[in-house]
Amino acid sequence: MGILDTILGNASEMDAASLQKEYGPLLCDGEFIEKAFKLIRDKWVFTNKRLIIQDIQGVTGKKKEYMSIPYRSIERFSVETAGTFDMDADMKLWIRGEDLPLEQKFGKSSNIIEVQRLLATHIL
Repeated sequence: MGILDTILGNASEMDAASLQKEYGPLLCDGEFIEKAFKLIRDKWVFTNKRLIIQDIQGVTGKKKEYMSIPYRSIERFSVETAGTFDMDADMKLWIRGEDLPLEQKFGKSSNIIEVQRLLATHIL
């Protein structure tokens, strides 16, 4: 994770295979991690079945919340690539039953087009 991305609050891509031990107990049969991003301590993990958003709480980080969003619950999504002066990419997900979208910023080095393709594959 780049220090500039951290300062700007942008998520940086992680190696999905390195999360297998941590997330293995959370995954159901036939589920695997496709892409993962980290924002300081929190993570956005895209599996072949759902999006898992990990919120690490407290000073010690021992308390963790895992929000699981099945792809079938995502009604629509948008991605915005990074530009010359805009150093981050944006993603918005509209979840069924929620008025406001979930939003996440990604560092310029993150391939937001791959994230868009992953979402399109599972949602459309």
